Amino acid sequence: MIWMDYHIMSYPDGSFTVLGDTDDELIEKGLYKPGDVFVVNEQGVLKKKDHLTALMMKYEEGKLNDAGTSQRD
Repeated sequence: MIWMDYHIMSYPDGSFTVLGDTDDELIEKGLYKPGDVFVVNEQGVLKKKDHLTALMMKYEEGKLNDAGTSQRD
C-alpha cells in the first residue's frame, strides 16, 4: 500500500502524526487505533507490536511494577 495525499506533522517532543482529510481518517480506515505501539527497525519501518501494547496497557493500569513483572498482594 502506498499512502498518498497525507501529511506528517512532527512535534517538539519527538512525536508525530499522519494527517488526512479529516482528523480521524486514518483511524476510520483501520491503519491504526488508540493504544497501538510501533517499533522502528533498522530500515525505518514501523512494525506493530501487539504484545508490547498489552504490556504497556497493563503497566498503565498498575498491574505491573517498574521491573515489568506482575505485582503481588
